[in-house]
Amino acid sequence: MKKIRVIIVDDERAARDEIKRLLDDYLDFEIIGEAKNVDDAKILIEQQHPDLLFLDIQMPEKSGFDLLESLDQVPQVVFTTAYDNYAVKAFEVSALDYLMKPIREERFAKAIEQIQSKQITPAAEQQIFVKDGQQYHFVIWSKVYLIESMDNYARLFFDDKKVFLKSSLNQLEKKLDDAVFFRINRAQIVNLKFVQKISAASNGRIKITLKNAEVVEMSERQSAKFKALKRL
Repeated sequence: MKKIRVIIVDDERAARDEIKRLLDDYLDFEIIGEAKNVDDAKILIEQQHPDLLFLDIQMPEKSGFDLLESLDQVPQVVFTTAYDNYAVKAFEVSALDYLMKPIREERFAKAIEQIQSKQITPAAEQQIFVKDGQQYHFVIWSKVYLIESMDNYARLFFDDKKVFLKSSLNQLEKKLDDAVFFRINRAQIVNLKFVQKISAASNGRIKITLKNAEVVEMSERQSAKFKALKRL
């Protein structure tokens, strides 16, 4: 079994050293790097592609939330902080866990148990971190069934939620797996795994019924492309 690859991000050396010491007892975790600020952490994460971050929230200049929002792909996260006013916000974004400093060994052990129960692996599902107003979300791409263009933003639909991501559809289309996500018109991208029914519209275009019963229609150009790709 492959080890869970960890990066520790905290502006205090003593805090980073404490997490390293606590992780010494767990052989299925491998520390592959550490960073003292958001900019260094972003470079390290994009180079090393860790499975898990131990991430301080409150750091000089930029916060842990700023770091997550800057990443195209976000690892699993355990937040660490000395400020308990961040607790509610951290749990709202569905992090794996939230550790208050100074970290107690028994509390750290519970966090590790939580991580292990989630079966965090290098093959974990890809996700992004989205700030939508005052709300923060981890969004797993495989759960997104529809993406719509909203001016300079994209609106992501998943579960019973919809959030705004500061990105154009053109930018997202380049990043997404084209075997799963298909641009059906200028304003929409659909996740093909959520397609329940494909039918022809009266104008010769293709209509798609999603699993939630929502119906969307392809443009003439994308209908032709869809047929050429033998998806129909």
